[in-house]
This record gives sequence, C-alpha cells and structure tokens, in this order.
Amino acid sequence: MGLFEVYSLSDLVPVEAKGSYIWDDKGVKYLDFYGGHAVISIGHSHPVYVDKIAGQLHKIGFYSNAVKNPLQEKLAEELCRTSGYEHYNLFLCNSGAEANENALKLASFMTGRDKILAFKAAFHGRTSAAVAITDNPNIQAPVNRCHKVDFIPLNDVSALEKALAGGEYAAVIVEGIQGVGGIRPVDDAFLLRMRECCDAAGTVMIVDEIQSGYGRSGKFFAHQYAGVYPDIVTMAKGMGNGFPIAGLLITERIEARNGMLGTTFGGSHLACSAALAVLEVLNSEYLVNNAAALGHYLVQELKKIKGVTEVRGKGLMIGVDTECPQAEVRGRLLKDFHTLTGYSGKNTLRLLPALTITRKEADEFLDAFRKVMMF
Repeated sequence: MGLFEVYSLSDLVPVEAKGSYIWDDKGVKYLDFYGGHAVISIGHSHPVYVDKIAGQLHKIGFYSNAVKNPLQEKLAEELCRTSGYEHYNLFLCNSGAEANENALKLASFMTGRDKILAFKAAFHGRTSAAVAITDNPNIQAPVNRCHKVDFIPLNDVSALEKALAGGEYAAVIVEGIQGVGGIRPVDDAFLLRMRECCDAAGTVMIVDEIQSGYGRSGKFFAHQYAGVYPDIVTMAKGMGNGFPIAGLLITERIEARNGMLGTTFGGSHLACSAALAVLEVLNSEYLVNNAAALGHYLVQELKKIKGVTEVRGKGLMIGVDTECPQAEVRGRLLKDFHTLTGYSGKNTLRLLPALTITRKEADEFLDAFRKVMMF
C-alpha cells in the first residue's frame, strides 16, 4: 500500500516556513519564489493568520451549511468591499476547479444553453467540466471530452466576435492571466470587446482569477486593469494562504434559487477565518501595492539579464523565457542557490512569490538568477 503516484516529486521535504523562506528536514533554508503554486499570498506562517485560525479552533472549526455562519457574511462583506465588487454576491466552495464548475453551471442555468467558449492554452482545473474547458488533452479522460466546448486563440478579437455572434454559448471563460499557458496576460481591449459581445449575445462572461487574483497582479483582480466587470469571477489559491477555500463573485443579475448550488465543506468556520486573515493583512500591509511595485522592479531587472529572451506578466505573476530549458535553470536555482521556482512549458520560468516579499528578497532572487544564467 502507498500513495497513488501522479506527481513528479522533488526530493525537498519542507518542515517549517516563515515569510518567504522554507526550511527542509535537514535544516537547509530556501527562498520561496513559487509560493506553493501562487497559494501563499501573505507569506508563510503570518502571525495574524496563525492567530485567527488558532483562535477559531478554540470556538468551532466546522458545521454544515444547513445553519447560518456569520463568518461567511463577514467574509462576503470584506471581500466585496476590498475588491470593489460591492454589488456582487459570494458563493463559497473549496477549490479553483470547483469554483469554475459552479460558474459554468450558473451560466447554463441562467441562459438555458449548453455550450462553452474557452481559449487555447487555457487551464481551469481537473474536475469534469473544468477539464473539458482546459486545452490539454493529456488530462482529459474520455468521459471529460466534450463536443460542447470550443477553443479560440487568446487575444484574437476577430475569432471572439465570430464565435459569439451566433448566440449559442452559455458562457465564455478566460483567465485573468494564463498561468499554465505561459504567463500570458489578456489584452485590455480584448476583455472590453468580450464584455460587449457577451452583452449582445446574452452570454455569461466568466473570468478565472484563481491564480491571478487576490492582489497577485498588482490589482485585486488582473481583469481590473481593463476596467471591465464580468458576470462571474472565480477565485481560490491566494484566498486562504494555504487553507482550502474558493469562491465565486456573482453579479446580482444572476438570480439565486434554493438548491441551485451546494457544498459540504465550502465556507467552513476555519476556512472563513483563514480568508478573513488574508484580507486583513492584504489591506493593513498594502500588499496589492507591494505586488505592483516589486513586480515592476523584478520585470525590469530580469529583462537586463543575458540569456533571457522575454519577460511577461503583471505584478508578482511573472513568466521568464530563457534560451536554455527552464528545467536546467530551475534545477540550478534549487541545488546551488536553494531557491524555489515554477515553470510553464519548456522554456518559461514561473515566478509566484508571496505578496509580502521585500526588495531585499527580490534582490536575493535576482542575484541567484544572474549567477545561474552566467553558467
């Protein structure tokens, strides 16, 4: 008996973490520039976060959604105010894939339609409908393959207009910034035109901010650079700083009906406490502004480094294309400089540090990266 091994695992065994650093089981210290796949938004073991969760455990950790939970109402109020979505409603669940599943279901309920428009290189999760709208046949089992999903190129206005003109789609879903697809931002003009086309076609506009949301882009949501308001915004990763929680912000135009959606664990007392702690720290420490400022600094410095062919992204969601394979770069960073990074494709290094990083930590990463690229 053992684990069902579906991941290629590093030998690293983290046992302790604080801020932007992790220590392994041998006591070696690592700079974390990947944030557990963009999950760590306010840094590891932030004292406000730890106190909120520990305090809640002394009261009540969980009860079902068959009873009222005032923490859900408080989270909805704080989240809508912080994000600028005061006139939207919040539905809570557990993961990004689940958030996207529920968003698609709402769109289908609202429109009575059963087709979805998505984008090439998109990644939306590993549950049934989320896999169907993900442009990666390698993770689609036969049961997930769906003729009711069409993919068009990202930022192709002509393809978008042509697809939506027929009025056949329940929803169009787009990432605020494509993550797995190579850290590819959506053009502002493209999002604005999408809003117009969706309005004309009666199609629900969904923006997946699961990786790019919660301040990571230098705005609370990446699509806010365009000044556009989707019908549904999905979010997860940075929302709980490691505690599983996800949600949908839903326009008031979509009417809630009893039994339409449901969840056993979503929006538990502990999950809401974690999410409220994240919002408190994001606001009190001005972390969205920090993400914008340090992200800009990192991008400008990365562009100067020999061997870098392109740098993309916004805020602290950065993709770095290198002449040599990213696996080589990542391996050297980890082995020689004890620095954790991610990847998107063969030649793209993916940087997703906590929004709490300092200029000193940014320079520490840049120094390591420069030395690796000199090899």
